[in-house]
Amino acid sequence: MKLTVDNVSVAIAKKEIVKQISLEVPSKKIVGLIGANGSGKSTLLKSIYKSIAPTAGSIYLDDLDVLKSSNKKAAQYMSVVGQFNALNFDLTVEQMVLLGRTPHKKMLESDNERDFQIVRQALEQTNLTQYAKRSYQSLSGGEKQRIILARAIVQEPKCLILDEPTNHLDIRFQLEILELVKQLNITVLIALHDLELTAAYCDYIYALKDGEMIASGAPKKVLTSDLIEEIYGVHCSVYENPITQHLGFAYYL
Repeated sequence: MKLTVDNVSVAIAKKEIVKQISLEVPSKKIVGLIGANGSGKSTLLKSIYKSIAPTAGSIYLDDLDVLKSSNKKAAQYMSVVGQFNALNFDLTVEQMVLLGRTPHKKMLESDNERDFQIVRQALEQTNLTQYAKRSYQSLSGGEKQRIILARAIVQEPKCLILDEPTNHLDIRFQLEILELVKQLNITVLIALHDLELTAAYCDYIYALKDGEMIASGAPKKVLTSDLIEEIYGVHCSVYENPITQHLGFAYYL
């Protein structure tokens, strides 16, 4: 399922945060968003998954007009993994993941065996089967992030939106999360801070600065020392890692 964002703008308190941004995520590709803090990445993603209403533009999943669809309809095709997943109440891991079935349920409809089967499969995919009856609040940040990903998986989405899903996680959990995302083989739009992870996992990249799109293309085309300095204000040497064959970066002031 292809995601198309056409000339989207977002204003908050009369300040334009996102300025006429267009992008495309082809079916079953992973597309990255990069940019410094305040560049508009999260605001753009929130407009795509209907958390913030854009002031202009259109968003489509194939022929589905996301902005004109109900939240429930959009959630049947699109799921979201963010960087902050705090709860004011506690659930078991299984209960937390089951929430992902909500867009496919009628009002007051009970969970059925198929729902539980989908949950079991998602827990197995994310290596969380042994945590099913554990308290969500008792788990580590990396474990919680995998649970949120499992919840997104049980929505059975055609498109997955991720906003800094590896933020504050150690290296192992970062790699686990992104490997799981890659194995889903669905359309993915992901905002990342880590440029090495971006280069390793994304098929295509869009670069934002001050709410505007300033570059796009394959990782080796976009992730140049000049662009990195323009976006982040640091000098950078770009090289090819001889072991992984992916881009590596050395930063200095």
